[in-house]
Amino acid sequence: MLTKMVEKIEKLRPFFEKFTNNPYLRAIRDGFITLIPVILFSSLFLLVAFVPNVFEIYWSEEVEGVLMKAYDYSMGILAVLMSATIARSLTDNFNGKLPAKTQINPISVMMVSIIGFMMISVDPIDGGFAMDYMGTQGLLSAFVVGFITPNIYKFFVKRDLTIKLPKEVPNNISQTFKDLIPLATGIIFFWLFDLAFRSVFGSGFSEWIQALFQPLFSAADGYLGLALIFGAMAFFWFVGIHGPSIVEPAVAAIYIANVEANFMMAQQGEHASNVLSQGSQYFVATLGGTGATFMITYMFAFLAKSKQLKAVGRASSVPVFFGVNEPVLFGAPLVLNPVFFIPFILSPILNVWLFRFFVESGMDGFIYNLPWTTPGPIGLIMGTGFAAGAFVLVPLLLTMNFLVYYPFMKVYDNQLLDQEEQNRKEMAAKGLDENGAPLNGETQADQPSAEPAAAATVDGQKNILVLCANGATSSMLSNAIQEGAEKQGAEVEATALAYGQHKEQMAQYDLIILAPQMGSMLDELSEEAETKGTKAISTEGGQYVQLARDPEGALQFAIDNLPKAN
Repeated sequence: MLTKMVEKIEKLRPFFEKFTNNPYLRAIRDGFITLIPVILFSSLFLLVAFVPNVFEIYWSEEVEGVLMKAYDYSMGILAVLMSATIARSLTDNFNGKLPAKTQINPISVMMVSIIGFMMISVDPIDGGFAMDYMGTQGLLSAFVVGFITPNIYKFFVKRDLTIKLPKEVPNNISQTFKDLIPLATGIIFFWLFDLAFRSVFGSGFSEWIQALFQPLFSAADGYLGLALIFGAMAFFWFVGIHGPSIVEPAVAAIYIANVEANFMMAQQGEHASNVLSQGSQYFVATLGGTGATFMITYMFAFLAKSKQLKAVGRASSVPVFFGVNEPVLFGAPLVLNPVFFIPFILSPILNVWLFRFFVESGMDGFIYNLPWTTPGPIGLIMGTGFAAGAFVLVPLLLTMNFLVYYPFMKVYDNQLLDQEEQNRKEMAAKGLDENGAPLNGETQADQPSAEPAAAATVDGQKNILVLCANGATSSMLSNAIQEGAEKQGAEVEATALAYGQHKEQMAQYDLIILAPQMGSMLDELSEEAETKGTKAISTEGGQYVQLARDPEGALQFAIDNLPKAN
């Protein structure tokens, strides 16, 4: 029955992929990815300023003020920055569909987005601006401004409604006048909108929209909301689509706002009661990676009897420790494997429910943002400010995941054992052992020697780019290609990036390879790549894992897919 259900789910994949490609959802995701360094930078100063308090070590007020200034002037203007980065991502998407000579100026769009956001969200005070909604409280407004501004520019640029100067005028000056009409229209639009909105509602737009969505924020933090969010994330990954790319844009504002709210409550001696956060995703619901794969990887490595699962577990244990679980997702595989459908969806839900129970019982939620590559158990303990309950929660989560996955792991392990035994019998019937060597006693030296593989060659320096959702999975394949190139002396350079970070660099690469979870982006990427004179391809799950483990094979795969010379 599960097999039939998975087959039906797989048929819905085109619909899910279309949803993934929505430019507005991707703009939010890309905007956040761009600002991850800012979020982590600011969190570093929080850790330095307040983690020592756990050990009864306190900075002076002067030192604490110096440390918090770095936080306030980075995280404190996050919404301002977000309005610009979202607008930039959406502009890049629009430009990919416009003629090469009719492009929107992304820098101009970013400037108008910042101005527009300040107008509708920020109140003036004596000598400056109130910062209440310039940070996490203003993120929803940042989304709105980031969506509207590129569309204003698109309207004018697409219809060539710009100020045109003689061709003798330098391009940089000509571009300034070309941007003037959409720039002025955008600023005037937000100015008039703010005047009208405040006259009707008596408050700024950020304050109003924050209050409007507050019930949704609260509902998302409940047991049902948490189950829907993290269950959906696991479900999409099970289908083979990068689940966070679909779900995170819808909850990103809640993630960031909840952590800051928790931090403020903790500093005031109150209970940090918000559950939904980036930390609860990285270090609780998706402990080890989507599907809560931390324990199942080590179960494969040390408890499985089949050679396949033992090999997958041992090869995946280190990446999964740091939150990179694609090797086990595609190597076992867990993705689209009917045996693991139930534990893959259920484990993240049970994890976050248990975490909520602990928070309801008095443990603080996440008060710090940490890099997603922080090992799960460590991230949970540090992110909650070394809460005493976290030291109890970690072993409980691991035990629960073990119990949920174990019966399904045994079923699949037995299936593979039967397959391996059948393969052994078939090989023996052919006079070969399980490794393909003759059973008649001939040694390798007695066999005719094969011709050595020809070294991989390329015509001049070639640059390869590998893209995934966050830049971690892609580094596995890019490192393999690079290692293969160094072994064979091939003039090939391989780089890994997160999808969205490639926009400005595409023309530098001869080939762009998509990791399996980003395969739905291939059509769009191919269109962009064609305009830049490069080529884009995608890989499949098992193939990707195999290539990442085979440097020479990875190099040959890249060379075989390089654009052919005309």
